[in-house]
Amino acid sequence: MTTKRPFFPVFISVLFVVRNESATLERLLATASETIAPLVSDYELIVVDNASSDDSIALLKDLTGDTGLPNLQVYGLTKEVDYDTAAWVGLENALGDFVAVADPFVDDICFLPEMLEKAMSGADVVFATNLQRPEQSWHYRAAFSIFNRLFRWTSGVDLAKEAPQYRVLTKRVINFILHHRQPALTYRHLPATGGFARANLTFSAPPSHAPRKRLGDSIDRGMRMLVSTTRAPMRLVTALSLFGTAANLLYSFYVLIVWFFKSDVAPGWVSLSLQQSGMFFLISLVLLVLGEYILNMASASNEGPLYHVGQEFTSARMTRREKLNIEVVVGGDIKRADVPVVR
Repeated sequence: MTTKRPFFPVFISVLFVVRNESATLERLLATASETIAPLVSDYELIVVDNASSDDSIALLKDLTGDTGLPNLQVYGLTKEVDYDTAAWVGLENALGDFVAVADPFVDDICFLPEMLEKAMSGADVVFATNLQRPEQSWHYRAAFSIFNRLFRWTSGVDLAKEAPQYRVLTKRVINFILHHRQPALTYRHLPATGGFARANLTFSAPPSHAPRKRLGDSIDRGMRMLVSTTRAPMRLVTALSLFGTAANLLYSFYVLIVWFFKSDVAPGWVSLSLQQSGMFFLISLVLLVLGEYILNMASASNEGPLYHVGQEFTSARMTRREKLNIEVVVGGDIKRADVPVVR
């Protein structure tokens, strides 16, 4: 007995971010297209090429030709950016009622029906976590664990479990993120912290392969997320300032007590000690945190656009356009008219 496949009367955009994957790209997109096409009324595959140095762009151009894949939208970046920024390139240009973001080499596209079912049931955001994670170096895993604990402590969200990268978003969520000053940075956590109805699912699928992630880039992105998405660092500044004030006052009392009860105090010690204390260490910490804020604001205001799309091309065949065309007979002549499809 065969199980009836679910069907969803929606238009979905499925987003992939790739870099230097020309050897597997055609098979990957063909499989995704075969999986998604019978699942929904209409779809588009969005591929963001993160400044590949191989022949990925040439291959993608061929795939958007007359004999290539339908419903393919490609954005080629001129410089490599972090995953979240590259993903946002596709998100802000997506046309679907729902947008799915997936890592093609870690996430199972066949799990999409379960995610769409939750989204159709009322969830604005559906997250899916793969229980089988790709191998990474021990220092990357240690740094990620530290960052995840810090982010969970400051924002109350476990990014790895509660806001993984595999997700389905409604247009309402994307429009909400668009109103933020740095949508490419807030896109990762905002769907989980913005008060939307969300669902968290799990699946188990062996990753095909995952490129090694660079620790330096991940630390930089993690620091920007911590500084720009929570008030906790500024709370740390105020706490350090309060502690420094109390410590300086207590030390001043201590110096005065020594001066009052001891007769052999070295000349100048009292006045010098009243000026110097452990505040230098505290001031250094305060300046460090403030420096991170200043660096983040300067980066947002002075660096210009986070990305630049150097090339953009679309499939010559778009199934939603084909559905709009019907033939009518007028006075014995066959004419073609565009009629919108009623969903």
